Amino acid sequence: MGSVVTSRNNELRQLNYMGISTTHPATNKEPEVSSTGTLATIRLLVADVDGTLVTHEKVLTQRARAAVEKMRSAGIQFAITSGRPPRGMEMLIAPLALTTPIAAFNGGMFVKPNLSVIEQRVLPADVIEPAMETMRKHGLDCWIYRGTNWFVCDRHGPHVDREEWTVKFPPTVVADFKGLTNDVAKLVGVSDDLDAVQRCEAAVREQFAAKVHTRQTNPQRETLVSAARSQPYYLDVTHPEANKGYVVTRLSEMLGIPTQQIATIGDMPNDMAMFEKSGISIAMGQAGEEVKSAATYTTSSSEEEGFAKAVEEFVLNGGP
Repeated sequence: MGSVVTSRNNELRQLNYMGISTTHPATNKEPEVSSTGTLATIRLLVADVDGTLVTHEKVLTQRARAAVEKMRSAGIQFAITSGRPPRGMEMLIAPLALTTPIAAFNGGMFVKPNLSVIEQRVLPADVIEPAMETMRKHGLDCWIYRGTNWFVCDRHGPHVDREEWTVKFPPTVVADFKGLTNDVAKLVGVSDDLDAVQRCEAAVREQFAAKVHTRQTNPQRETLVSAARSQPYYLDVTHPEANKGYVVTRLSEMLGIPTQQIATIGDMPNDMAMFEKSGISIAMGQAGEEVKSAATYTTSSSEEEGFAKAVEEFVLNGGP
């Protein structure tokens, strides 16, 4: 087994030297190796949606669709996960002929391809107001996702119009969130001040101290929420098990596929949790260095067919 890992390190160093895009082998997770000393066979790819499966303009390219079909022909299953609500991923189901459970709200809700609910996890009601107060102190607008509905106070606040275009349904506008703090699937803080969003992420984590889910080293500690940026301008607060690491382990259980035979691909800090749980992980080319260093490989950007290239090179062909 040691010789296989050493060989992989040498291969990655050589590719970096040649100018081919990989992540840094000295700091990145190694691909999972089976008990026989060979790289584990990939049987499932779990993909983030925005900035990964689709482009910045939310286009699902023909090459991306073809890559999913190639996986299907090779016997490799495909699943998607996103901070989007279920209805916000409906437009991808038919083009990709999805048959696997769909993980919405970063794993807060699993639905079938017909959008019927398999299971869901909601935030404790008593964390909503304190978390919103922290968001407001940092200048962030607040959104609430509850059931199949999306609630906002400002109809044309930051990113509301674009989010409506993305998810293909409008928000419900309310004067305030009174009466809406029970059964919340996701609380979102929104701002175009990206530094403020980053500071707010840290503040929410500090606010709940040991009760917030991060990349925790002690999985037994108490948790109340998961807090992570799904976009530079979005801070998602969800149930502690509503994170993409949980998506990998839950899909492993649902589909009967060991986690070491699961590949993951994404571009944002909230994708790092699924990188940690999967056999191999792939960061998109536009991802930040923190995300790239957590992945096994790096592909090109979402604007350069990074998803399709990753499937072709790392999933179907077993890596460089």
